[in-house]
Amino acid sequence: MTNLLPKFDYYEPRDVAGACRLLSQFKGSARIIAGGTDILVNMKKGLIAPERLVGIGKIPGISEVQAVNGGISIGAHLIVEKLVEFDLVKKRFGVLSRAASVLGSPLVRNRATIGGNIVNARPAADLPPPLMAMGARVILTSMRREREVPLDKFFKGPGETVIRPSEVLTRVVVDSPPPFTGADYIKLMHRRSLEIAIVAVASRITVDGPEGVITDAKIILSSVAPKTIHALRAERSLLGERPTENLFARAAKIASTECTPIDDIRGGAEYRRSMVEVLTRRTLRGALDEAVGRSGERGER
Repeated sequence: MTNLLPKFDYYEPRDVAGACRLLSQFKGSARIIAGGTDILVNMKKGLIAPERLVGIGKIPGISEVQAVNGGISIGAHLIVEKLVEFDLVKKRFGVLSRAASVLGSPLVRNRATIGGNIVNARPAADLPPPLMAMGARVILTSMRREREVPLDKFFKGPGETVIRPSEVLTRVVVDSPPPFTGADYIKLMHRRSLEIAIVAVASRITVDGPEGVITDAKIILSSVAPKTIHALRAERSLLGERPTENLFARAAKIASTECTPIDDIRGGAEYRRSMVEVLTRRTLRGALDEAVGRSGERGER
């Protein structure tokens, strides 16, 4: 028998100020609902029971993608499928578009929002790894002010973030990448859709020219720790080095030692650790291909 939703009051403000006012007024007893793909499921399961839901779907200006100084500003209520479709995202930030394309099923992608995928803080969420690799920041808005938080500092643990009960995540900002920068994301899963990642890795590198050395590197690991994490030692091992298969293999080995995977129904800890090594090597290779203008093959790898 299908579980029924618990009773709650529903509010639908027409602007961000109204949403913030409601959250402040209800002092932690209200939750934001956007696409509803997670919060409604968790309410049906009895995992959460907010007294009030504040819908933000009709607030203007938070479902748009805007070009800003070569970067992008993405409204938090943007539907995930739009990240797959927008030319601006595909051409300038292809790694985000690729991650969005493997988030759940087409039905989920057409309801889930970028802000919801971030705020839920699931250790296996698809959008945080590429966004962290790109140095994304989130804009948190309250009645009194806006504050900008690097996504690196946003997550505290499973389901836990630095967002305050009176704040709304309104935008995600990504700066223009430097020249000769590329990024890649690979998600390992049992099926093509409706699947939480067994392991996922996003990598980004910048070189100082087509044959140059690596000047910046990011390796982001997902589903292998309580939150999405940087493989910091692996990143440092790449800096100042000329990219080679041996270098990538060495960095991938280091990355596999920086995670803390668990055994669960989707896979064992040692298997996950091995896959971190494999996916790190592959995403670094894909990132280099993009950085120096090689198309590469980004099918099933």
